[in-house]
Amino acid sequence: MTTRRGGRSSHVRPRAPSTGRPAAQRVRVPAPDAYRLKQAKGLDKRRRGIPLPARLLLVVAVAALGFAVFSTATGGIGSLVRALGSSLTGFVDNITATPKPSATPIVIAGAPTIASPAEPYTNQPIADLEVTIADNLVGDPAVRVRIYLTLEGQAPAPIAEVPVGSTIRMIVPVDLTPGRNDFYATIVEAGLESEASPVVTFILDAEPPAFVLSSPAAGATINRSTVDLTGTTQPRTTILARNEANGTSISGVAATDGTFTLSLPLEPGPNGIRITGTDPAGNTGELILSVVRGSGSLTATLTASSSRISVSSLPVSLQLGVLVTDPDGLPLEGATVTFNLTVPGIQPIAKEATTAGDGRATFTTTLPTGVTAGAGLATVVVATTDFGTTSASRTITIAN
Repeated sequence: MTTRRGGRSSHVRPRAPSTGRPAAQRVRVPAPDAYRLKQAKGLDKRRRGIPLPARLLLVVAVAALGFAVFSTATGGIGSLVRALGSSLTGFVDNITATPKPSATPIVIAGAPTIASPAEPYTNQPIADLEVTIADNLVGDPAVRVRIYLTLEGQAPAPIAEVPVGSTIRMIVPVDLTPGRNDFYATIVEAGLESEASPVVTFILDAEPPAFVLSSPAAGATINRSTVDLTGTTQPRTTILARNEANGTSISGVAATDGTFTLSLPLEPGPNGIRITGTDPAGNTGELILSVVRGSGSLTATLTASSSRISVSSLPVSLQLGVLVTDPDGLPLEGATVTFNLTVPGIQPIAKEATTAGDGRATFTTTLPTGVTAGAGLATVVVATTDFGTTSASRTITIAN
């Protein structure tokens, strides 16, 4: 077969000769059918729109089906069906349940306050509690004040519940029980209760104060111008002592441990004394006693280590001593004593001292060789605040 140029087979139709390459032409591609576009879009949307819970259910169902085939072969299909049903029900309930909002805590108004009494002790069986509430609670008919009482050895218990008034302050009368009464209050609203107020205390005391004297004893003889009334009673009791014999009186307050001491002037002879007291609760008590002011006096007894001294023994030490007793004959402490010694041949010697707890004081001096024979004299003068003064003397002889 004859071939043409370029190796082309002769059966190929020869291309007509031309003077040049034909011009390119644009070909319009027809638009896709609108219906098909909508259908495709809808199909894609359906494919993407399967809910996540449904997908999870599908996975679980396939897994359950496989496990069911296995369980059937091993005889456990009944248990499997029950377990699968329970699991699927709980799973569906959980993913389809409507979320529940968490509860918002309810806050009630702050605690009220109760004014503390100026004096917790009282002899009145009823006390008025002055309660103060917050401004925003005034006049609210839904708000009430609850009062609690605590007695010694008992738990707190509510004793009253009253509506709030038209002001922030309200008075709540309460009954008292003998002894200690502790009160506190709360605010109650819509079944809720506020914090408790600070505790206030009332002590109901209807017993009069009793007096126990440690001295003097009733009917005692007092050999001095005053008497010291010493004893005990209820702490913080105000005491008044009066001597009916001379109309004098003195007052005082018992200490926190109940002790007291009052000094009252006495008249010679019998003295009727009335002691009255008012305790912190307002109760009054009294004690009456009688004492006698005796005719005893302050005394001093002077002694000397030697009352006769020989000139040949000079120089020699000499000691003077004194015992001071009060009008009751008891040793007197704190008395001021002055010793004086006069002997022939030397200047007088003087010395001041104070009696000790045993009522005694001493003075020691040395008589030099210049002392001459003759009569000497030792004296002592005693001065006190309560019993006046007294003196005593003793002769000192200087012999050849």
